[in-house]
Amino acid sequence: MGLARSLGSVGGLTLVSRVLALVRDTLQATYVGAGFASDAFYVAFRLPNMFRTLFAEGAFAGAFVPMFNRKVGPNGEIAVGIRFAEQALAVLFPILLIMTVLMIAAAWPLTWALAGGFDRQHPTHDQFAFAVTLSRITIPYLMLISLASLLGGILNSLGKFWINAAAPVLLNVAMVGALLFFHGDNSYATARAQAISIPIGGALQLAWLVFACQQAGVSMRLRRPRLDDDVRRLIKLILPAAAGAGASQINLAISTSLAGGLLAAGSISVINYADRLNQLPLGMIGIGLGTVLLPTISRLLTSGREAEAMETQNRGIEIALFLTLPATAAFIFASEPLVRGIFQHGAFHAGDTIRVAWALSAFSTGLPSYVLVKVLTPGFYARADMRTPVRYAIISVGVNIVLNFILIPTIGTAGPPLATAISSSVNVAMLYWTLRHRGHFAPDAQLRRRIPRLALAALLMGGVLYWLGPSADPYLTRSLAVRVTALAVLCGGGGLVYVVACFLTGAFRREDLKLLARRR
Repeated sequence: MGLARSLGSVGGLTLVSRVLALVRDTLQATYVGAGFASDAFYVAFRLPNMFRTLFAEGAFAGAFVPMFNRKVGPNGEIAVGIRFAEQALAVLFPILLIMTVLMIAAAWPLTWALAGGFDRQHPTHDQFAFAVTLSRITIPYLMLISLASLLGGILNSLGKFWINAAAPVLLNVAMVGALLFFHGDNSYATARAQAISIPIGGALQLAWLVFACQQAGVSMRLRRPRLDDDVRRLIKLILPAAAGAGASQINLAISTSLAGGLLAAGSISVINYADRLNQLPLGMIGIGLGTVLLPTISRLLTSGREAEAMETQNRGIEIALFLTLPATAAFIFASEPLVRGIFQHGAFHAGDTIRVAWALSAFSTGLPSYVLVKVLTPGFYARADMRTPVRYAIISVGVNIVLNFILIPTIGTAGPPLATAISSSVNVAMLYWTLRHRGHFAPDAQLRRRIPRLALAALLMGGVLYWLGPSADPYLTRSLAVRVTALAVLCGGGGLVYVVACFLTGAFRREDLKLLARRR
């Protein structure tokens, strides 16, 4: 129940952030559409967004949290952990500052690489210069979110998960505010306003976490940089942790670049709109579970409680699949109604809906694997094994590149999302097999019984949504209130069918509800 409660607080706040991000992208579709200006903004946003995922949600969590927990130890010697954090901050701050300056200077080649040069889109010199300008505006966010991730790692280690989970909400508030109050007369002016809101949101996130740390009695001083053994070990762990935890983001960045180079204008935006919907369950479930599991498993292993660590990971997988499988079925069987109701208005047209729906269906085939990566990698990081996840991540990136070149000429904009999904599934299979082979994980009887039943319940729900979709279509392009009502009825009906199907298939029993009530 501790795991479920922690996931509830982290996942709930992450869901708020993802919903705000969805509102942001809905406004983006209305004011900017799916053309070159939108592509330019998403390319500029790709680098800080990827860096946030790799560093804040991946590398720093994977490397820093277990080391911080070992410093604090079972006796709760928080002062020792804070000294280690101050030493890490003293070294990382100048590195991040220099890196930010260099990346701003190198914005032209970075933008070209992330967009595949926009080769098939034939941008003018001024258009490409505009994309580079947006990248220079957004790059400072990298330093801000990296500093914030250090403070967030401390708060997670202290069990204050919700505070760190609330920080991304501020970024999305800033971006939604820019679209609502500062959108311009044309798509390029609006894209520029969006780019400016990103470093502003990063500054708000950092200020929030500084305040929260002070309230928790954690006061950080900036020391003179000194490369002691602990900091060397932290730096040595960060790079492989970034690649291991962020394989899906690396794959998405590669897919976006190839789409920009090989497909027509608007393709990058199509992939990003589809990914936004895909991020709703991924953010709530995957990031929430990863945030909670890493410090939890790390503390259990530090105390020598291996059996409890394995039990925690079993329940993590169970929760992940219970929440992820219905989302996967919904995105496959009802992708077009969902995309139409959320995005199809203003500059976003019916043709864009069909392309985004196909991309969403392709993305969602890998949704369980995206989440399971977040559940399985803490089993490695908590044991200070960063090399194995990065080795598998490199293999999955290679698979992704090969599949992109095969699938893009075959199925167009759905190719990069499908390649990302398949490569993520390959990554999960390797992580799972290694944990089992080492004896660090084994599915228990409860998990083995529930997985096929949950899958069957999700398929039943998907069939009902596919049947109901055409009935909802006439209401999905009307006023905002009508669209929201139609989507609520469609999704609520699907959720009700899933819950009923879980009991009909035996995935859950009445005894489970009684046990849950007793634990509460």
